[in-house]
Amino acid sequence: MIEDDSKKTNENNENPENKNGEQPILTNRQGHPVYDNQNTRTIGDRGPTTLENYQFLEKITHFDRERIPERVVHARGAGAHGYFEAYGTAGDQPVSKYTRAKLFQEKGKRTPMFVRFSTVIHGGTSPETLRDPRGFATKFYTDDGNWDLVGNNLPVFFIRDAIKFPDVIHSLKPDPVTNMQDVRRVFDFMSLTPEAMHMLTWLFSPRGIPQDYRHQDGFGVNTYKWYNSEGVGVLVKYHWKTKQGIKSLTEQQASEIQATNFNHATQDLYEAIERGDFPEWELCVQIMSDDEHPELDYDPLDDTKTWDEDQFPLLPVGRMVLDRNPKNYFAEVEQAAFGTGVLVDGLDFSDDKMLQGRTMSYSDTQRYRVGPNYLQLPINAPKKHVGTNQRDGQMTYIVDTGGENPHVNYEPSSLGGLKEAPKAGRDHTPFVSGNLVRQKLERTNDYKQAGERYRTIEQWERDDLVFNLVGAISQCTEEIQNRMIDHFTQCDAEFGQRVADGIRMKSDKSEAAKNI
Repeated sequence: MIEDDSKKTNENNENPENKNGEQPILTNRQGHPVYDNQNTRTIGDRGPTTLENYQFLEKITHFDRERIPERVVHARGAGAHGYFEAYGTAGDQPVSKYTRAKLFQEKGKRTPMFVRFSTVIHGGTSPETLRDPRGFATKFYTDDGNWDLVGNNLPVFFIRDAIKFPDVIHSLKPDPVTNMQDVRRVFDFMSLTPEAMHMLTWLFSPRGIPQDYRHQDGFGVNTYKWYNSEGVGVLVKYHWKTKQGIKSLTEQQASEIQATNFNHATQDLYEAIERGDFPEWELCVQIMSDDEHPELDYDPLDDTKTWDEDQFPLLPVGRMVLDRNPKNYFAEVEQAAFGTGVLVDGLDFSDDKMLQGRTMSYSDTQRYRVGPNYLQLPINAPKKHVGTNQRDGQMTYIVDTGGENPHVNYEPSSLGGLKEAPKAGRDHTPFVSGNLVRQKLERTNDYKQAGERYRTIEQWERDDLVFNLVGAISQCTEEIQNRMIDHFTQCDAEFGQRVADGIRMKSDKSEAAKNI
């Protein structure tokens, strides 16, 4: 049985006095009792203080370092513990047909999980009512080690190539001079990025402001792969379907909530779990054969596209239940570290350009933000034996003795060091060939799915979408307005016309107000 490092740490730090029922005493970080926590050591009651004030120096210097660098994106977040329960099937097929990942195979098998919900663009203390994609990051503590599925509450993204990620985020972040978010910067970029139109129809619809974290779906967004015991792979997309129902806020409702509470979503999640109203999502996958699919008018590896659910139906594979709140926000939520490259046997990468770029970037970010040994923290550590030959680095606090012989920290070795693991099945060996180039995907089709999305949603959602876009784009220059109207018209003629009419009416009202 694998020991829980967090429990071990608590036991090691337990106060001896507390075992006898006495009140636990205050100590410093070295375990020394603190007899006076009100006064520094001074020469006389008025000072000056002395440099050897160890108790004070330890306390204040730790306080100076209480914060680690804030996430560049997904800074504002809330989290919870829970479990994933497998169905053992993918729709009406045994799940083993598609993947040999152990956590999916056995009906009823439960895998511990941690989930972090977040807002993407704004800072760590920003309101949770702002229009913004919501991060939906899940960590599975599987028998084969950790699996991280890192996604959003919207099924698509603004861009299809990771080289544009710093640009899109910079356009959405505050102006580097004024430190204020500026819609002119946002739509300057978006108007020159046609592939963003599909994401904008989601973000500026009611889905752009979820009521809270429980009443939203989640999506892996990227295209991944599954492969079975024969090494045969398929393309896969992940969907978390909320059992609570989808609920969103209008701009007015969000403003009313924000006026009194900018932690409303965190509060809702925490209080629901405390009262035993455990939120639940069903995990569904879409499966597609691993080839180019020339019959489609889009590339299935394009993150700005969704797969037609009639053609590639949602197959339920399990459910997630969140049933335990963190005991310490910083240790468990702020220091939780996710990465798209954290996969287990039976799961693999596709050639999705966004996925390839994120896989390098995410784990690199955690090493910078939390430290090179971030995986030794209890919230990030696998709940199984870890055997590596990696050593030392900042904040190492677990000594990995590796194999039988603690003197051996290399491989191969005949002196009792670590050995390579036996293979679980045939390797997945996709064929790759071609010239090394810098090219766009051949089938971009930037407008079709955005238009379909506009025509599919209900009338009140279309009204809200147009209202929100008009409110933002009307603040932009005429050149940017015209580019956005042209894009929306190519998505859907009515869509573009309504946005154009709304901007014109807003402009006319503004001119009339000036002449009063």
